[in-house]
Amino acid sequence: MTGAAALGVAGLLDPRQSMADATKLQTVKSPLSTTGLTPTSYKDITSYNNFYEFGVEKDNPAQNAGKMRTRPWKVTIDGLVKQKKTVSIEELLSFKPIEERVYRHRCVEAWSMVIPWAGYSLSELINWAEPLPKAKYVQFLTLEDASVMPGLREINLNWPYSEGLRMDEAMHPLTLLTFGLYGEVLPNQDGAPVRIVIPWKYGFKSAKSIVKIHFTADQPSTAWNDMAPREYGFYSNVNPNVDHPRWSQKSERRIGAPIFSQRQPTLMFNGYGDQVASLYNGMDLKKYF
Repeated sequence: MTGAAALGVAGLLDPRQSMADATKLQTVKSPLSTTGLTPTSYKDITSYNNFYEFGVEKDNPAQNAGKMRTRPWKVTIDGLVKQKKTVSIEELLSFKPIEERVYRHRCVEAWSMVIPWAGYSLSELINWAEPLPKAKYVQFLTLEDASVMPGLREINLNWPYSEGLRMDEAMHPLTLLTFGLYGEVLPNQDGAPVRIVIPWKYGFKSAKSIVKIHFTADQPSTAWNDMAPREYGFYSNVNPNVDHPRWSQKSERRIGAPIFSQRQPTLMFNGYGDQVASLYNGMDLKKYF
């Protein structure tokens, strides 16, 4: 079962089916599920969020994101590609089997989670998009809708939110085009209906609610790097040896852990170094942070 059938879009279902069925994704286990850690609870994952379009407090996205409409939804693919394309969320869901991957998630604010995402490698979509050889970077632009996003007026970022990756990072099999978590479609506050997840980078690199994917020869502007380049680098790899100017990155607080538990040491590349360190051979990671 694929596409809209796998998703169970409410408008396409037999009305006798429950709304619970409408949120389910059919998933397969992935060999790239690379952590044996216990996942963070669904409640914590969906109630403790940074999604500044809906407000700056951690509970604001859960409170405010419900008004965002995620159907219909289309993603434009343009820039240095063989042909500009527009693809619907139903088409995106039908391209490849939806895999369950349990990844560590590390925020630049020094808190972390373990999240069972659902999606497939972004490389599958990039291959379909047919970027030209001179495309060296891929940029992600997210929804900007002031009618449902009160946070757009609260923080002075360059909207719409922009993030980007070098092409080899985007093509890495761990980079996930993501449609769900815990076997269900993404809640709005977690980036519905489609986002990316790059588990070895700080969470703000993982653009949510994507509406455009743009291929370019030049390093794209990205929201936090533009706002505060001393604090938020373009690469933003998890690195315990490079502190944020205002706090240490050597340890992290696991959301949902007992209040009396100790902070955990932060792992280089968030524990994915064996898979991704070769992407940065010869680079000064203190300069290119």
